Amino acid sequence: MIPAAVPGGDTGPGRTIFTATEFPWVTETLLRQEMVTFSRPDELPAAAILEKEAFSRSGLQSEVTVPLTAGPAFWGALSLSCFRAERTWSEELLRQLRLVARVFSNAVSRQKAEESPLDDARISDAIIESIPGFFFMMDEQARYVRWNKKVEAFMGYPASEMLNRSVGLRVSLEDRPKVDEAIREGFRKGHASLEYGFLTTDGRKVPYYASGRRVTIEGTDYLVGVAIDISSRKESEAALLKAFAEISQLKERLRAECTYLQEEIKLQHDFENIVGESDALKYVLFKIEQVAPTDTTVLILGETGTGKELVARAIHSASKRKDRPLVKVDCAALPSNLIESELFGHEQGSFTGAHDRRLGRFELANGGTIFLDEIGELPLALQSKLLRVIQEGEFERLGSSRTIKVDVRVIAATNRHLEQEVQSRNFRQDLWYRLNVFPISLPPLRVRKEDVPSLVRHFVARCAKKVGKPIERVPQAVMGTLVEYDWPGNIRELQNVIERAVICSEGDVLRLAERLPVSERGTALPSDPSIPCESVGSAVDFRKRLLAAERQYTVSVLEEHKWKIEGEDGAAEALGLHPSTLRGRMRRLGIRRHDPPSGPRG
Repeated sequence: MIPAAVPGGDTGPGRTIFTATEFPWVTETLLRQEMVTFSRPDELPAAAILEKEAFSRSGLQSEVTVPLTAGPAFWGALSLSCFRAERTWSEELLRQLRLVARVFSNAVSRQKAEESPLDDARISDAIIESIPGFFFMMDEQARYVRWNKKVEAFMGYPASEMLNRSVGLRVSLEDRPKVDEAIREGFRKGHASLEYGFLTTDGRKVPYYASGRRVTIEGTDYLVGVAIDISSRKESEAALLKAFAEISQLKERLRAECTYLQEEIKLQHDFENIVGESDALKYVLFKIEQVAPTDTTVLILGETGTGKELVARAIHSASKRKDRPLVKVDCAALPSNLIESELFGHEQGSFTGAHDRRLGRFELANGGTIFLDEIGELPLALQSKLLRVIQEGEFERLGSSRTIKVDVRVIAATNRHLEQEVQSRNFRQDLWYRLNVFPISLPPLRVRKEDVPSLVRHFVARCAKKVGKPIERVPQAVMGTLVEYDWPGNIRELQNVIERAVICSEGDVLRLAERLPVSERGTALPSDPSIPCESVGSAVDFRKRLLAAERQYTVSVLEEHKWKIEGEDGAAEALGLHPSTLRGRMRRLGIRRHDPPSGPRG
């Protein structure tokens, strides 16, 4: 009984070697798992021509070959050969040979399976250890039954001490209740998952995500699952949330800045540059050059119309904050109940009508400059909050307890005597000291008359271009009149007079639209063409009556619209004015809410 060699087998005397090239028909038959049997070589089919020749050369008389298989695979053969005489193979012998081949195949298969590294236990261990996280198998008492080495390393116990250890040993104290509930849910519903904190051996809390399913083995339920470290994911989520929050803040700030700038665009600034060559103005410019590069708080003092806002803009433009906005707040134009919201912002629902969160002007000016015009009008109750912003750079929005930090340079302006307001207890002394670090006093136009010709030429050129008139010459008499006038309204009054003159002038020569009023020192008052000059009385009386009539009409319109200034059905719309223009008129006429429509306040 000689085992037939498969291709590549060893050769030797007295052995039949079955190779695919020398014995193609025998090989094909065995691969089909069929026996090869013959009593003499000529019984072989015609296709076995190579086999007949080989058997004849070797003296083989008879042979039976049974294939050896492992399942569907053929791996060898069992042969019985006769060389001395021919032999007839009985059916009983063939059956016994098949049985022997089957026993032999099964024994070889078992031996190979035992020698193979891919047995079930090794496979399962390899899979469990390859899991990128903690593998656990627990019983209903939440004790470890099986685990991988990562669990041992994290728990700090050797394998010999891990069995029946409680799963909750390293769960953070605050997360234990939800872990216990998740385990109960897993056994009850068949699956569970949760996020919780695992405590390391050095006490650090590491976020983990665990998911498990119930399995039943020999009638006993277990919870099998995996827990993975989600620290990176949590850090990414936190970074993403922070980025979203920053984007949201920037978006909100950009929207607020856009709204503010759109409002600013609607307003026309008094000047495009500072005009004049007088010594008084040169001193102001020198002070601007000194303070602009610093972050020092500046207090601009001067009468109405002297160009306080223009000086503030010049300081900002020459500062290191010039690329950030200059945010203006007119403290006199805002109602006292809204000025805190305008300055510091408010949260949604913080007061009636606060439908959305709004950034205050200090937040808009963060990194830039805020210009507080008419600072003397700021209510006493808000002065302490302003003092804190100037000193500490922090405040809270209306309706919020969260402290907001800002980096803002403060420039304030007033036409009041703040020292007298401090003595009258209308202005905080400590705030006055904080604002009066670097005061700049703007001289009125009446003390720098040498600047009037330059200002006249500047305004004529600008107004002529604006209205489309070719004004090229200002007569000497007109210029003399303008220079001699005292200009109680300062540069703003001069601008208005020039604009009216340009509109009313014919040709290319400037003509005044009306006679200029002269101060109480004795000049004539402008006459209304419809009213004879002699019937007017004194200049002062006429001016007072004119202002009283304007004030009375403005107050009556405000009362008719319930003191609503902006928006639909507001007083500004009824008067055909921009809301800022109406606020300026109210400030000029000394109008405050619930004032009687009497003459202007003295």
